[in-house]
Amino acid sequence: MKLGNITLEWKGHAGFLIIGNGKNIYIDPYKLKPGSGSEKADIILITHSHYDHCSIEDLSRIVKDNTIVICPADCSSKLTKLQEKLDVRVIEPGQEQEIDGVRVKAVPAYNTNKEFHPKNEYWNGYVLEVRGVKIYHAGDTDLIPEMQDLSEIDIALLPVGGTYTMNADEAARAAFMIKPRKAIPIHFGSVVGSREDAERFVQLCKEEGVEAEVLEVS
Repeated sequence: MKLGNITLEWKGHAGFLIIGNGKNIYIDPYKLKPGSGSEKADIILITHSHYDHCSIEDLSRIVKDNTIVICPADCSSKLTKLQEKLDVRVIEPGQEQEIDGVRVKAVPAYNTNKEFHPKNEYWNGYVLEVRGVKIYHAGDTDLIPEMQDLSEIDIALLPVGGTYTMNADEAARAAFMIKPRKAIPIHFGSVVGSREDAERFVQLCKEEGVEAEVLEVS
């Protein structure tokens, strides 16, 4: 999908490629389709160290020398398995980076009633600003109060699969809280969650006046 001067491609599960400002920016690439990887990464954002978000196999297909990787602390040791000369930058919620006009802020992502993503791990969601477009990738999270602090979000990428994250109903409440220009369901169709979860999320969002869309994997 296009918004302004950027292109956003869903790569499946929680993975995305954002093209803008002359940069290829990946978030949590996992099980990339055969043939993917021709767009080598200038910047990669990793939300946390679980295998379906910090996938060395997928990262190895898209990195090049001096690819900048922004990630939580516990991901950095996994990245030593890559031979390329990566520029790894560790950040935690509340910290920011600016890279050639691309602004990245880490925001909280955690479970409130599950044990899979403890708050004390300091894992990340991200607010990414590219050419004036603000994209929120929630990471693996429940509906958390810190979402109230998000403002002027153009695209919100919200997990809907349940079990490890919000379910469709909770994600729709998050979308209503954040009020993005468009909400996109993620974290379904692979490890957990179904197309039906994504479609339910879209319907619930529309009932609350939030535009939403299920993207196709590219």
